Amino acid sequence: MILAEQYFAIWNETDVEQRAAALEKTWAPDGTFVDPSFEATGYDELSTMIGTAQGMFPGLRFTATGTPDAHHDRIRWTWELAPEGQPAVAGGTDIVTVAADGRISSVVGFIDFAPAH
Repeated sequence: MILAEQYFAIWNETDVEQRAAALEKTWAPDGTFVDPSFEATGYDELSTMIGTAQGMFPGLRFTATGTPDAHHDRIRWTWELAPEGQPAVAGGTDIVTVAADGRISSVVGFIDFAPAH
């Protein structure tokens, strides 16, 4: 599923300008993200949130696990966060709402496992 690939590419993009361009292509302008750790609305907040997460887990990458499942305007996918070639340190499930134009309008994330803070 191409939207999932674009989504994870954004989470792994460290160049702020390239991430901004990808966000505009993939997310609706007023798109939202919420999980137990973060909440963001719009391109600037989404980009800042992703940069913050990258700072918390330097060198780790988000990858999709399994196959995304979709119906109506919703998609569910699972993910892991791990160093290249190493076991995952975190993982979860995202529920995505897709806008009429095919871009993401909202993501609600659930953490299945994560490092203790």
